[in-house]
Amino acid sequence: MATKTQEDGVQAAHGATAVLEVAERLHAMRPEWVVFFREVLGVDGIVRRAFGTPEALVRFECSPEYARIREMLDDLRTQQRDRPADRETQRVVTVRMPRSLHESLKAEAEGMRISINTLCISKLLKLLDERPPAEPG
Repeated sequence: MATKTQEDGVQAAHGATAVLEVAERLHAMRPEWVVFFREVLGVDGIVRRAFGTPEALVRFECSPEYARIREMLDDLRTQQRDRPADRETQRVVTVRMPRSLHESLKAEAEGMRISINTLCISKLLKLLDERPPAEPG
């Protein structure tokens, strides 16, 4: 007889596989990266619908399926970097920071020949992968 933990593990594995299959189908359609992000990893995306608790989400984020989804997102971002496209409605976030940090970001972006905005978005998306597991409670 399977324990509750074993049953949860089986359900999570099945859920991870199903989510990855949906993400792969969407990736094959070559949408803009922001559309892929919204539909798969966004607040109302399939990942959050499939893994509704913080614990389940953290477990999924440690899975090979999640790593593959991040690879697909990176692939779309790389493919679309220089291609003009219809844009999703954008939102503005104002971040107050020390001048020295702004100058550092500006120099880094100039060195990479990208905008500060592109650099910051890349850094924010990277932080999603490096986020430590949520603490219980």
